[in-house]
This record gives sequence, structure tokens and C-alpha cells, in this order.
Amino acid sequence: MAERLTLPVRGMHCAACVGKVEKALTRVPGVATASVNLATERATVAFDPARADLGALQAAVAAAGYELAAAPTGGGEEVDAPAQRAREREQAQLRRRFVVGAALSAPLLIGGMPDLFPWAPAWLLDPWIQLVLATPVQLWVGASFHAGFLRDLRYRSASMATLVSLGTNAAYLFSVAVTLWPHVFHVAGAMPYYETAAVVITLVVLGRWLEARARGRTSEAIRRLVSLAPRSARVLRDGAEVDVPTSAVEVGDLIRIRPGERLPVDGTVVEGASTVDESMLTGESVPVEKAPGAAVSGGTVNRTGGFVFRATRVGSETTLARIVKLVEEAQGSRAPIQRLADRVAAVFVPIVLVIAGLTFAGWWLLGPEPSLVHALTNAVAVLVIACPCAMGLATPTAIMVATGRGAEYGVLIRSAAALERLSGVGTIVFDKTGTLTVGRPVVTDVIADEDGTAESDVLALAAAAEQGSEHSIGEAIVARAKELGLALPAIAEFVTVPGQGVDALAP
Repeated sequence: MAERLTLPVRGMHCAACVGKVEKALTRVPGVATASVNLATERATVAFDPARADLGALQAAVAAAGYELAAAPTGGGEEVDAPAQRAREREQAQLRRRFVVGAALSAPLLIGGMPDLFPWAPAWLLDPWIQLVLATPVQLWVGASFHAGFLRDLRYRSASMATLVSLGTNAAYLFSVAVTLWPHVFHVAGAMPYYETAAVVITLVVLGRWLEARARGRTSEAIRRLVSLAPRSARVLRDGAEVDVPTSAVEVGDLIRIRPGERLPVDGTVVEGASTVDESMLTGESVPVEKAPGAAVSGGTVNRTGGFVFRATRVGSETTLARIVKLVEEAQGSRAPIQRLADRVAAVFVPIVLVIAGLTFAGWWLLGPEPSLVHALTNAVAVLVIACPCAMGLATPTAIMVATGRGAEYGVLIRSAAALERLSGVGTIVFDKTGTLTVGRPVVTDVIADEDGTAESDVLALAAAAEQGSEHSIGEAIVARAKELGLALPAIAEFVTVPGQGVDALAP
């Protein structure tokens, strides 16, 4: 039987990286399918455990120049915390690099284009000053691109880092040569292009920072779903109540729930009665009556009474955990339209390198004088504008945003393919109204008996009886009476009858 794993992949930055990781995984004997998502930075692999294992998969990905991490073993926020901290560190580092790059690139841009900025101070036109400003951008702000290029050379591949590093290094080194030997290059009409290299690196770093922020925001929906389950549970063991972590709850444990608490796991009520708000599962705002024998789900909220239930599903088997897994799979799935982008991205970088080489050769051999300057300028232009980031990120990021926002509003999307097909839907039919309302009941009409009792008196009596109730319908009745400014009579006795309502006596 095939085993299916979803594992984090580190080191990917463009659509070309996705193709290389997928190719490395599918070449492992025993792997049936492999799907890599750039936006979620995860790989989903189906393989025969008798022929392949996690070590073989990790070795194959490492040979391609990337890192395949082990699957998380726990659940809940504890698993997500390391990944969240890593994302925050990445965002902070990219933000620092962008700020430094922008601060140094702005004066370079002004000094490098005196025709557009005739008011630029003379010292900004000095190529040695420009060299001092451009060097930190080239070596520190763009360090990740150069490291990626060296990695690509090592593994005989190409990626977006190859394009950025080649293009900016060509512009930077050419500018250094013009600065060191101006008498040689100025004769040919050459000039330094420090601003080109600096601005390109700064803008690409800005793009990566925005991408990292987008990935962090879209995963917020999953964190909110996970947070619905409490961190601890009140378990009855050896006749005493013991607070234990939710992850330590076992099937068969008896758990006591008090009014207002969230249920930690799924189970069956064995003692007591109450009403439970299950709107996070069903969308229905009216709490559901629970008595012995009734099923309850983790993440739902107990409203009125207290009860004891026996755990039947814990950990990754709870309803809430399966919802989280469903959202994760939907965010990591691929829409059919993305296959075209992936096929193009797989050959995009090599084609761009060939075009840049042909551009250089064409301008050098056939272009006007100074042909070398024109050849270098146009070849660099081809390299630096052909970064395939958007090609690989646009579709998966849109899917992440859509599925994440849907989960926040209680709409679970099973796959990217379903989301794409939704664009062709003309009519949606709902089987109930509870999921389409504001999520809380309100009084719309008061119908009095034909004995002449005024509707306001009926509402006042009902509101007086419901003042001590925590039921959502009772709260709606009281809210309507207060809205109309009705005086509520005093209540001498009040008794809640589970599953039926309340008994109250007005003196």
C-alpha cells in the first residue's frame, strides 16, 4: 500500500526550483507521484514504503541542492511554532536587506542618471563614490543570489538566482572596470552601471520580502483553526481531576467540561447535560442540546451546563485536526492551470540564458560601435528582467489566499481544482439558512393569544423568564425587550429544564 507524506522543502525561490525538486523525487525508485508547492514550501510524495523511505527522499533532494525536512510528529501550535519562527526570521532578514539596499540604491540612481536628475550633487557623479555605495548592495544585499548561483553551478542547474547573479555581476564588474581604467572604456563611450546592479538586487529582494509576508499571512488561517482546541484538558484519573496537555489525552479518558470551555477532543457524553455551540463545524448559530450518549467534537464551545465525556478521537484523528489537514492539503494542491506555468518554468531559465548569450553575440558582432558596450548592456537587460518569480508564485499564492480566507469564514475548499471549477458555477443551492445568516438569532415577531394580551406584555414576560438563561434564543428575547424599553417583571423562581427550556414564576 502506498504511503503519502507531506514534507517541508527548504531552499526553493522560484518555479525552476520546483521542477528540480519534483524531478529529483520522482527519480527515486518506489515513488509514484511527487508534487511540490512553492507557496507553501512543501512536497507531497506518494511512495511504496517497501522500496523507498524518508532517507532516500531526503538524499535525492539534497543531491539536487535543496533540503527535505522530516515531517512534524506532534500536532497543534507546538508543531507550527518552529516554522512560524523561521518565517519571522526570514521576513526580518529580508526587510533589513531591502532597507539597506534602498538606502544605498537611491543615491546611486540619482547619481547614475544625471540627465533625469540634473540637480544631483557633483559628488554623486563620482564613480568612486558610486563604487563605495554599490559594493555593499552587491556583496551583502545580494549575497543569497550569488550563493544560489554557486549552488546551481555545483549541481549543474539553473534558477532565478542564476539570472540575477549573472546579470548584476556583469553590470557591477563592468562598472568596476570602467572605474579602474576610464581611459580605455571612455574612448568607446562606456559608462558605469552601478545603479543598474544595485536597483535590480534591491527590487528582487523587495519581491522576496513581499512573498515571505504573503506566505505568513495565508498560513494564519490554519493557525486560527489550530487555536480552537485548548492547550489542556481536565481529565478524571483515579477519582481526581488532573489538568494534562491536550496532546496527552488518550482514547477512553474521561474529561470534565465546565460552562464556557472549549472541548479539547472528540468524544461521547457519559454524564450531565448541556448545550454546545457547534457553529465552527455546522455554521448553525443555535446551540445543540447534549445529553448522555450524544457525540461532541473538539473545538466546539460548551454553553450552559457542565458534563463529562469519554474521548473517542484524539490527536490527528479529531474532527478539528482533519479540518486543518483538509485546509493544508487544499493550500498545497495544484490547479490545472498551474501545470502550464510549471511546464514553462521548467525550461524558462535555460532558454533565457541562451537568449542572453545570443543577444550578446549579436550586438557584439553586428551592433554599432561601441559594440562591446551595447552587447553587454543588452545581455544584462535580458538577464535581469527575466526572473520567473511571478510565474511560479501567482497561482499557488492565490490558492493559499482563497482557501485561507474561506477557512476563516467557515468555508472549506477541498482542492485547488475545485476552486478553479468554481469559476464556472452559475447557481449555488444551500440546504439550510443557518449558514447564511449573521450567526445569532433575533426576535422577528411576537404572536399573542386571542385573549387580548398585548404583544409587549408577552415579550416582557418571556424576557423576564429568560433573564437567567444562557441560551442564545433566551438572550435574543431579552435583547429585543431591552431594545423596546420594556419593563421586565420580577421573577420569584427560575429553573432550567435541560432539553426543554425554563420554568419561571412571576409574583
